[in-house]
Amino acid sequence: MGDSPGFLDGPRSDLEKTLDDLIADAQRVLTAETRLRSLLAANRAVTEELDLDQTLHRIVDVAAALVHAEYAALGVVGGDGKLERFIHTGMDPDVVAAIGHLPEGRGLLGAVIEETHTIRLGDLAGDARSAGFPPHHPQMHGFLGVPVRTREEVFGNLYLTNPAAGEFTSEDAELIEALAATAGIAIDNARLFDRAVRQRRLASALSSISAALLAPGGEEPMDIVVRGLSDVVAADLITIVVPEQEGRMHRVVAAWGDHAEELQGTLHLAEASVTEQAMRTGELATVNGKRAYLDGRLILGSTVAVPFMATQHPTGAIFVARHPERPHLSSADLEAVSEFASQAGIAVTLAWARRDRQRLEVMEDRARIARDLHDHVIQRLFASGIRLQALASIEGPHTPALEREVAEIDAAINDIRAAIFTLRTRPESGVPAARHRVIDVITELSPVLTTPPHLTFRGPVDLVLSGDLADDVIAVVRESLANIARHASATSSTVSIEVDDGGVAVVVEDDGHGPPPHVTRRGGTKNLQDRASRRGGTYALTRGPERGARAEWRVPLLPPPSR
Repeated sequence: MGDSPGFLDGPRSDLEKTLDDLIADAQRVLTAETRLRSLLAANRAVTEELDLDQTLHRIVDVAAALVHAEYAALGVVGGDGKLERFIHTGMDPDVVAAIGHLPEGRGLLGAVIEETHTIRLGDLAGDARSAGFPPHHPQMHGFLGVPVRTREEVFGNLYLTNPAAGEFTSEDAELIEALAATAGIAIDNARLFDRAVRQRRLASALSSISAALLAPGGEEPMDIVVRGLSDVVAADLITIVVPEQEGRMHRVVAAWGDHAEELQGTLHLAEASVTEQAMRTGELATVNGKRAYLDGRLILGSTVAVPFMATQHPTGAIFVARHPERPHLSSADLEAVSEFASQAGIAVTLAWARRDRQRLEVMEDRARIARDLHDHVIQRLFASGIRLQALASIEGPHTPALEREVAEIDAAINDIRAAIFTLRTRPESGVPAARHRVIDVITELSPVLTTPPHLTFRGPVDLVLSGDLADDVIAVVRESLANIARHASATSSTVSIEVDDGGVAVVVEDDGHGPPPHVTRRGGTKNLQDRASRRGGTYALTRGPERGARAEWRVPLLPPPSR
């Protein structure tokens, strides 16, 4: 009775087998349920973020955790079919630095790009499509590559290697495919959000640019443009270049970012440059390779140039670049740069037109003032002078005083005529007229003089004085007034600049104690004498008629004959 009947052994074995099968099925269901829960959690995780960069990094982390992979990466496919970004996890930063160059989409990575379907391998080294590993790269065996689609296009691919189980299963592939579908939706949403943020930044930047450009006395338009673009696109360097020397060279007229101060105003060869290509074709041009500038002190990577049209034709080009270690400029970045350049060009054109209109209004106002001075003030002074001169012709005790007043009226008329000429004269280039430069020097030195000098112009000063001759005249006025301030102890001084057929004469007088009896030419006065000699003229520093000093610098209009 102690032993079990033999006829029960068969049913018990069947029962145990059935129970084992039920337990195994339950375990598989539990595992599947766990993995489904993990997939749901992964889907929720990748859809929580709206920032594109954070979404991409989260997709990689979640994919690795979902199938217990040691390494995972997301390769973003660019417009040329190659990888423009490679977001990875699991690899030590030191190992990444030792490898150096990130994958470009060759070998198995390229196969997933080309075939656009899932690839699962037990050992990737044994596949004919494998391109091997670069130095310092860790060994990888099991491989799973799954495309990530956004709507109808392949955004990129998920790559996973070295699963904990040794090989990826079909269930692993199904889970990653499901995750990739959700990731595609999350990426699309993040891109839409990113575009909305860019549009808001673009609108804000263009609004700020328009306000700055239209503000009176604002900074240079090109400086405003590069600073505004830095708020729209994440870049390390932004410049605007314009062609010079018949297009052979490009000058940097505005710069923002790394080495901006060094680049400002520099000239660069236009031939084969990305900015030359943009200006020549009128279209956006890109370069992704490394290039060195400033004798190797500045290394740039991903670069875009767009034509900058501030008129109906390209005025120059906007250059935007990142450092080589930064992600390439994306298609969204290129679109934002292109749209910004177009809108900013219109804003600059309107600002230039507004400033031209303001200059025209100022010129018209100056012309009106000049007419009023000529037609009313001078005529009244002239009439007063004639009457006083008639009175002075009658001998009497007040005759000398009347003659002095007539002389003062004549001097005032000459001053007004000089002012009228200045009001009516507008320099054709950005170089200030000679009269304005002389006035600027007198304004600069007046604080160190007892009283501001009395200034007189005679003749077509602005028409004759230009270039090196104008520089010489400015030097004479500056040095002479500086000598008065340092040595003369004068209470008053006069500056007279006269241009006639005989040449140019600059006379500076003061009522100080005058020069010593024996003047030694040295320093500044020697320099003025040399300037006169080079032009075949003379320079003399003598005592004034009554007191003080008289400096006279006189040169002919024609250069001296060569010997």
